[in-house]
Amino acid sequence: MRDRSRRQFIATTTAASLLPRFAAGKSGASANGKLNLAVVGAGGMGGYAVSVARTENFVALCDVDEARASKAIEKNSGVPFFRDFRVMLDKMGKEIDAVLISTPDHTHFPIAMAAMEMGKHVFVQKPLAHNIWECRTLQKAAAHYKVITQMGNQGHNFGGMHRIKEWVDAGVIGDVSEVITWTNRPNKPYFVPPSSYPPKNGPVPDTLDWDLWQGPVARRPYSKDYVPIRWRGWWDYGCGSLGDIGCHTFDAPFWVLNLGMPTKVEVEQDDPPGDGFITMSSLVTYYFPARDGKPPVTLKWYEKGRDAPKPKRWDEADSLDGEGGMYMEGTKETLYHAGMRPTSPTLTPKARFMEKRKMLSEIERMAKTPGPIEQWVAAIKGEGPMPGSSFDYAAKLTEMVLLGAMAQRTGKTIEWDPVKMQVKGHPEFASLIKEPTLKGWEYGENLWK
Repeated sequence: MRDRSRRQFIATTTAASLLPRFAAGKSGASANGKLNLAVVGAGGMGGYAVSVARTENFVALCDVDEARASKAIEKNSGVPFFRDFRVMLDKMGKEIDAVLISTPDHTHFPIAMAAMEMGKHVFVQKPLAHNIWECRTLQKAAAHYKVITQMGNQGHNFGGMHRIKEWVDAGVIGDVSEVITWTNRPNKPYFVPPSSYPPKNGPVPDTLDWDLWQGPVARRPYSKDYVPIRWRGWWDYGCGSLGDIGCHTFDAPFWVLNLGMPTKVEVEQDDPPGDGFITMSSLVTYYFPARDGKPPVTLKWYEKGRDAPKPKRWDEADSLDGEGGMYMEGTKETLYHAGMRPTSPTLTPKARFMEKRKMLSEIERMAKTPGPIEQWVAAIKGEGPMPGSSFDYAAKLTEMVLLGAMAQRTGKTIEWDPVKMQVKGHPEFASLIKEPTLKGWEYGENLWK
């Protein structure tokens, strides 16, 4: 395993020489023109990554839990398997062009940084990172190491997303001052409070490296109430329902309305069920200032147990989608999409949409957009545009999401200073903006010097 001094040497002196064979805008180094990919977190969402990128070469699989990754291992017989991503990068770095990361939120940052320090292009599932300092550092690193990046908020590549932008840009909706979003989470099987706090301990499964799973976070005893999927409800590991869904549902308004950073975030919530666990119901309100001649915007996020209000223009007999959704109240129209992602945006009420359908179709100039992994692969090969959710965009979207998660985590109103990266009047928030990291897991400090 590499020690920290070696990683620092790589990061500061040899990154240029370690650029992958498929450097940005160049391709064809491999005889078959395919990328050599590694997957970290081969179980769970890593299985999605493997299935989508079948057109490329998989040269390494990595997961801290061999049992959870067993299907990926079986389907990719002969591909080397590792538990530790650092060992994988040490032993196979010269053969890897790009790395797909599908691990719990708290380990996105160190894995992505270790890969980028070696000049590897990276794909990271949402949310981009576990705290705001990590988001900004990943954005710096992508530019510093000149790699192609993408976050896995799949809806950004949907046709519906681009249809929303075209409608708003054409002035169909009018000026937007209110956005309403909602979700049916937290829910089973991901968000399940334990029967006691701290949760009941148990023996670590033989197939799992528990210390490595915890990564940069302070050590605690193993419990089934953390893994394999219940970690989302624990602030040390996940980012709550906002971290789980916010990068999907906030994506359209954040991008299309060019919201930027909020000046204030408020929260109303139930008491958490126990120490370190998320609240099981909340309402988070974001306040965005006026920008570029557009009015201020208030964005509300309703979680399970708090009913979102229906749009002003609505078929009263209809109900809002039970899984989640988003609508923008404009001065001319109300734009609505059901579900966590903008699959099929529409105007409400239905009769209004049908009345405007011909006009809407005439302004749509949407080109077919590949999925997020396919788009990322094409960009690395120089065969397509830069990814739409590259770290330049994804870091800002995730920062906005994490501000709401910090309000939930503390129960306090946040007045945000994005220039100083501080919560006004609350210096104690510094340990949440940049969380403590165990020795040996520090990355990215050199980029701030």
